Amino acid sequence: MSKFKIRHITKYLYEVPVRDSANQIMLYPVKDDFQEIVSQEILISGEPLVDVYKDYYGNEIGTFTHSHPHNQLIIDSRLQIITTPKELPNDQASADEQWKALAGIKFQSPYIDFLQPERFPGFAEIEKLISEQKNKNVTPLQLAKYLCNYVFENFKYKKGITTVETTLDEIWQLKLGVCQDFAHMLLVILRMSSIPARYVSGYICPNKSGMRGEGATHAWVEAYIPFYGWLGLDPTNNCIANDTHVRLAVGKNFSDCSPVKGTYRGTSDHTLEVIVTVAYEDGSSAEEHTDVVDVEPTTSYSKNSFRRFQEMQQQQQQQQQQQL
Repeated sequence: MSKFKIRHITKYLYEVPVRDSANQIMLYPVKDDFQEIVSQEILISGEPLVDVYKDYYGNEIGTFTHSHPHNQLIIDSRLQIITTPKELPNDQASADEQWKALAGIKFQSPYIDFLQPERFPGFAEIEKLISEQKNKNVTPLQLAKYLCNYVFENFKYKKGITTVETTLDEIWQLKLGVCQDFAHMLLVILRMSSIPARYVSGYICPNKSGMRGEGATHAWVEAYIPFYGWLGLDPTNNCIANDTHVRLAVGKNFSDCSPVKGTYRGTSDHTLEVIVTVAYEDGSSAEEHTDVVDVEPTTSYSKNSFRRFQEMQQQQQQQQQQQL
């Protein structure tokens, strides 16, 4: 059992005043036997009234509007949460029994929503990979772990190249990205394997292991394992997501789980700044980690990530040639 203090600040800064801002926040952690909310306070500039409801997947969603002209919008979530480790699956049932169980639920709700893969240039290559593994009579759990490791080994973690708008085709071509890209890729190849998979947004809390994404917003995947339930898999760190991963929301993809999103009337030029601070408490010590992301005008997203990456490579090559 671990207790964490998490502060998640989202700042929108506008060049000129904007108005009629309508926003949605998914900053309320999942509440179940493994996550206990000690306290949570969400402060929003302008002190708007926040309406909270649950969506189809059971996520809590807050909505609010800010109609008066404003130069900035600040959303400040202050959370204290206790997490409890979840017992891991033991694969006692045979591989045949488990695959038959998955075949029996593929047209049932909600599993059908988590079994529709996207096609991308590497589809045939991944299909062959999956087929080779299934011929070894592996269980769904063994295959899911194998595919998690595949993404970890074949994709490079690199910040600043991709955005939330980066497509699966681009991720496959780049072979690099951040947590949301790793999660996107694993999500699709699990679904190709007939294993229901859903996207998860949340946080990794410091556990003194140096995992990628510690103390920041994070994304991973949950795979449905027969006779067990949903198992968290973090391809960015090649590990099972357990009590150091705090779950905010689950859905088919990133758009179902975005922590903050909205629209407004006014200039398109604005800066988004996200600061996450996590304190880890184990009864004797505490750590804090702060991460700042997306501190750039949104107008810089006019080019897709693959094009920007190509331009960066060309610039580096030109610089190297000039040095020669």
